[in-house]
Amino acid sequence: MKTIDLAESSIRELNQALHDQAQECLEREFEVLNPKGQHNIACGIDQNLSVDIRGHAGYFCAGMNKKAHVVIHGNAGQGVAENMMSGTVRVKGDASQAAGATAQGGLLVIEGNAGARCGISMKGVDIVVKGSVGHMSCFMGQSGSLVVCGDAGEALGDSLYEVHIYVKGEVKSLGADCVEKEMRPEHIEELTELLNRAGVDEDPASFKRYGSARQLYNFKVDNASAY
Repeated sequence: MKTIDLAESSIRELNQALHDQAQECLEREFEVLNPKGQHNIACGIDQNLSVDIRGHAGYFCAGMNKKAHVVIHGNAGQGVAENMMSGTVRVKGDASQAAGATAQGGLLVIEGNAGARCGISMKGVDIVVKGSVGHMSCFMGQSGSLVVCGDAGEALGDSLYEVHIYVKGEVKSLGADCVEKEMRPEHIEELTELLNRAGVDEDPASFKRYGSARQLYNFKVDNASAY
């Protein structure tokens, strides 16, 4: 394991060392010490690496992640795992606003709570939150799944497309075009797999499912012949 101490090295030097592995992977495991809430830690990784960040991270930690497995042993600031493509990002503490924003793949696990707009405009990522999420979570979510083991704030799923939302606790209010839907066997199966992947011990049958009423679409497949 290669250790990089951010009390001695810069964020640029850390990220360059991680990016260099895509050309000639000499190290597979990295440990980052003294992050102290700095921004842009471990961004743009494009290799199957394991990165353990020993402390709190600032904005956009693990942004644009591809293939790597990143663990933040603390809290994460705004935009953690923003635009992630694949791999996994796990936050051992809480996450601020816009966790997983625009992410297109991979798995984001938040073991604490997530702030407002968790999963905003998500495009294929799976997000599992062991705690609660704030208002406007999954706003304009396009695809993927959001699992909330706690409660959800106001306007959940506002203007969403085809994201599957599963919430165990209370939902303060649903956003425009978001409705509660039937929990069919295939959704129990999907949720079971998501919880297992995230290492979360919850009963899938205790969750409710929410999704799009499909009334805000500009294109409706039922009217395809009219276009």
